Amino acid sequence: MNVFLLTMGCAKNAVDSERLGGRLVSAGHRIVASADEAEVGIINTCGFIQDAVKENVDAILDLEAMKGAGTLRHIVVAGCLVNRYEAELRKELPSVDLFARAEDWDRIVDWLAGADRGAVPGRVRRRVALGEGAPWTRYLKVGEGCDTFCSYCAIPLIRGRLRSAPVEDLVGEALALCREGARELCLVGQDLTAYGTDLYGEPGIRRLLTALDAELPQGVWVRLLYMHPDRMTEDLVDFLCGRRTVLRYLDVPIQHVDDDVLARMNRRTTGEHIRRIFRHVRENDPLFAIRTTIMTGFPGETERQFGRVLDFLEEAELDRVGAFVYSPEEGTPAASFPDQVPRSTAEERYARLMELQAGITQARSELFLGRDLDVLVEDAEPPEGGSEGEVWGRSYRDAPEVDGAVCAAGTAARGDLVRVRVTDCEECDLFGTLEARL
Repeated sequence: MNVFLLTMGCAKNAVDSERLGGRLVSAGHRIVASADEAEVGIINTCGFIQDAVKENVDAILDLEAMKGAGTLRHIVVAGCLVNRYEAELRKELPSVDLFARAEDWDRIVDWLAGADRGAVPGRVRRRVALGEGAPWTRYLKVGEGCDTFCSYCAIPLIRGRLRSAPVEDLVGEALALCREGARELCLVGQDLTAYGTDLYGEPGIRRLLTALDAELPQGVWVRLLYMHPDRMTEDLVDFLCGRRTVLRYLDVPIQHVDDDVLARMNRRTTGEHIRRIFRHVRENDPLFAIRTTIMTGFPGETERQFGRVLDFLEEAELDRVGAFVYSPEEGTPAASFPDQVPRSTAEERYARLMELQAGITQARSELFLGRDLDVLVEDAEPPEGGSEGEVWGRSYRDAPEVDGAVCAAGTAARGDLVRVRVTDCEECDLFGTLEARL
């Protein structure tokens, strides 16, 4: 059957969809690009926060409308939203044919085999690129679940305890992705610093990165996403800076820097520890790219405590900051905390934080004026009408989708690695001229 597979939410979900896609293809189904071409619509859902829940339900309702109009034969709803709200979904969405929990991909394939006599149960556990992302940038998910239990986070309720993939399996998967054309591997997990503790009795991120360093082809980038500050140390920073393949880029979601707020969040770190780690990164390499995430309006957050966040941002001079307003999530301890901050206050703090960070991000970008950067090309416009053409891509400073880009005058193909001389900047984005193909 023709199957439309829609991925909602994070990059970890995108990996899950590729794994499901591999099973579907091996069972004889065909993945199509739009629901209009499909007989079956599968949505791999996200249930992390309430805004995501609403967005996912709306997408399911769109598929229901297509089924009601006779465009689709079957609807399958899978993933995190089912893990979190299966009973409610079954009650409210009667036209959905199958609900499947996250990672229960074989159940979907088996059900489709029963719905389509021409299909066979598929057990091939390979991934297939689904066309939603670039083939030169792929995600390597190191495990499932989380053991940290932040008081505001529903992930352990949705995906369970930490379950890491063995190093040898991940290296094999990484090499397979490189053979398919990957030039950048983004390592994702709920917390990379905790990777392997369930398998090896201690964090295994060094073991994994050492193996990748030894095995990956020359020129492949490894980008680390979601490094929990609790387990970041100066020694780990030094180790990362010594790897051949690992980019000088860290995404360390700190959420806050006030000790009392961090304690209520069940974050086992302090503001001083966070400051010390980021200072060490800067001392190691002043141009090291650091991204973080900060929450505004956590229950009990005072204006003084929020002021400490603003002071920290001015001191730390981070390259990129993503902020979000606290959302009370059903089933989490923080949802029942007293002193819930009014949403209007949390939103006002968010706006002030982002206004401050915009100037800091601009200043960080200005450090690269006159410098050369290696850029992975993601889009290209050929020469036309006397122009020399233009390319857009990402440097080591730019994670897919969340950071900025580099625009350069010149010609290259999508997926090429080029060197760009930076001549101008605009907050998150850099501009320049293409100097060479690498």
